[in-house]
Amino acid sequence: MNKLLQLTDKQRQYNAAMKKYENMPAYLWPGWVVSSIVVGGQALLAVLVIPQSIGVFRQALTFVAAYVLADFVNGLAHMYMDNADDYEAPWGSLVAAFHLHHRTPVYKIKPLIGVYWHESGSKIWLALLQVILVPLVWTGGVSGAAAWGLFYFSVLSSIAEVSHYLCHVTTANGFERFLGRAGLLMSIRYHARRHHTGDNINYAFLNAMTDPLIDLIAKRLYVGYRTTTDTHYAFYTGADTSNRK
Repeated sequence: MNKLLQLTDKQRQYNAAMKKYENMPAYLWPGWVVSSIVVGGQALLAVLVIPQSIGVFRQALTFVAAYVLADFVNGLAHMYMDNADDYEAPWGSLVAAFHLHHRTPVYKIKPLIGVYWHESGSKIWLALLQVILVPLVWTGGVSGAAAWGLFYFSVLSSIAEVSHYLCHVTTANGFERFLGRAGLLMSIRYHARRHHTGDNINYAFLNAMTDPLIDLIAKRLYVGYRTTTDTHYAFYTGADTSNRK
């Protein structure tokens, strides 16, 4: 029997969504726009918060709190995207393209600053958050530790993407691997042995400290990606549009 006749509804929807993604150059623009908002917002926040002194102790406490929150929130976003299957929605082609990162175990080698910029383009939720909150920092509505916390949270959310990228390349240097072993970034071994060999677990990717909590949430909300979204691209034969291969 022809394989096309064996496709499930979700597989047909997936292939249709990817066809749109491949044939419409406009799908490349959202990433550039989001990257510009996120990284530009981070630069503006740096200018706004650096003059605000909050003391060494509050500075350290704010950074640690932002670090934990960034790990948790980015993990939740990863959990949602890994399990999303609304391919017929207006944003369905972006969801479909995201799922290809599970199909590609080794990413294309890129400069880390390019990874920081490019992967920030996937953070639509962070761009929206900055559009709302950065003007409040500008006008003084948010200041002090809260403003510093927003700055740290935004930058660490982009660094989380670099952390994830380093787990998927073969060229990570000794220092980068040390950061993973020290628990400052995600361990390469941890990510490979858990998220990509297990199911519905270990979504956090800054340093994965909040995975135990996220795993509990995932268990309540989803059945897992192995038997759902990972099967939807089974008959997709196009290029790896994640540009990471």
